[in-house]
Amino acid sequence: MGEAAELVEQEIDHLLPMSDTTEAKLFEAMRYACLGGGKRLRPFLVMTSAGLFGVARDCAVRVAAAVEFVHCYSLVHDDLPAMDDSDLRRGRPTVHKRFDDATAILAGDALLTLAFEVLADPETHEDPKVRCSLVAALAKAAGMHGMVGGQMLDLIAETTQFDMGATTRLQRLKTGEMIAFSCCAGAILGRASPPQMHALHNYAHDLGLAFQIADDLLDIDGDPSVTGKPARQDAAAGKATFVSILGVERARDQARLLADQAARHLEIFDGRADILKSVATYVVERRH
Repeated sequence: MGEAAELVEQEIDHLLPMSDTTEAKLFEAMRYACLGGGKRLRPFLVMTSAGLFGVARDCAVRVAAAVEFVHCYSLVHDDLPAMDDSDLRRGRPTVHKRFDDATAILAGDALLTLAFEVLADPETHEDPKVRCSLVAALAKAAGMHGMVGGQMLDLIAETTQFDMGATTRLQRLKTGEMIAFSCCAGAILGRASPPQMHALHNYAHDLGLAFQIADDLLDIDGDPSVTGKPARQDAAAGKATFVSILGVERARDQARLLADQAARHLEIFDGRADILKSVATYVVERRH
């Protein structure tokens, strides 16, 4: 994961250079949002899934960077006063605190659109059908039927009591769909068979829920100096989470169950997906 993070960091630095134009502040804010921190889990999933199908590293890392652009845009907007109103992200001031609200909004907008510019470029893949499939899949995962729709549900959850089903749907949209794209992007690049694509999608579904339960647990008992963001934000906002519904121990057990289930979906790859299996364990045991 560290190696993948370094490669993606280099690619982001290449795709998002410094500028000396009048609007240089925008570029600085975009780079601040993307560089110098983060687990890079989604890019790692892109690159590892691409490796299953022998995809060229240069192609995979471009898609990985595009995913990180979308992820970072979502964090920039999520931290704004109108959303979660957070002052800390990855152990340092959020973009709107480091710059200002308007610059943060524009930086997020620019990161989102840059992601699709990267995917549509022939350098990402020589086959235009593959590039179109990547663009369409990311648009769906990031939009109203995916992450943005989930963010809307997250805001509604501050004033409406959600049950287990509604909470699961919220997290599947807000977090799970982007994780699913990250796992399936490598299969799209490698023109995988339908059974292989299906296995990766099912893996991602369980991985995404396990990841979110682990996040909910960290929000309750995580150390802000380690997690890099304030604790108990969801509880303060009155949101229903897996932990508030299940309790700490049942939530922890459910995360482990989902991680084991995620790993079983990968048996189709005959041991070639062992790293992805390890990721399932990592997401529920992490402390940040």
